[in-house]
Amino acid sequence: MNTILMSRRCGWAALAGFALFLVAAPDAQAHHPMGGAMPTTFWHGLLSGVGHPIIGLDHFAFVIAVGLASLALPGRFVMPAAFLIATAAGTLIHIAGASLPAAEFIIAGSVAVLGLLLAMQVALPIWGYGAFFTIAGLFHGYAYGEAVFGAEPTPVVAYLIGFVAIQYAISVGAMEAVRVLSRRDGVSQPVLVRVAGGVVAGIGIAILYASTGLA
Repeated sequence: MNTILMSRRCGWAALAGFALFLVAAPDAQAHHPMGGAMPTTFWHGLLSGVGHPIIGLDHFAFVIAVGLASLALPGRFVMPAAFLIATAAGTLIHIAGASLPAAEFIIAGSVAVLGLLLAMQVALPIWGYGAFFTIAGLFHGYAYGEAVFGAEPTPVVAYLIGFVAIQYAISVGAMEAVRVLSRRDGVSQPVLVRVAGGVVAGIGIAILYASTGLA
């Protein structure tokens, strides 16, 4: 495919992602399922855990990007595990009362960077993606921990189960969606990944923009 045409498509995709964030910004920045109420039962914790990565547009975009980045890697169904384990660890760090500096800025930056890597088809070695997923996961998980900070152990465990399960489902679903679309519509997987990466990058850039207070 013509490089200029592909660059234009990724640019339009990035603008679409930027616009998507601006439209969804009130919900995306709330980051709290169940109206912000702390879960008090196992089922409340589970539902809250399932909802958090979906309500937060930054988290949702990053989880999709993790799946797309894993698509071309060896053991693609295993690679998202580095991110999932790190998010659980990040949540526990928050619950323990420790702090991670500039968490929201780093989360937004991770979304923008991973989106750009996909859009530009930058091939990191598998250990590079593993390290990136792990570091980003700690900060995403730290943000997740706010919803259960101070909760009892039972809803916390359920919350961890919920958000680990839904994130894995989203990342694998993104991989399979690209595979199905490429077979059905005849568009190559790299093209689909590049366009999706543009959308993710646009969302990340929009979040960074909003965090400056200029939005």
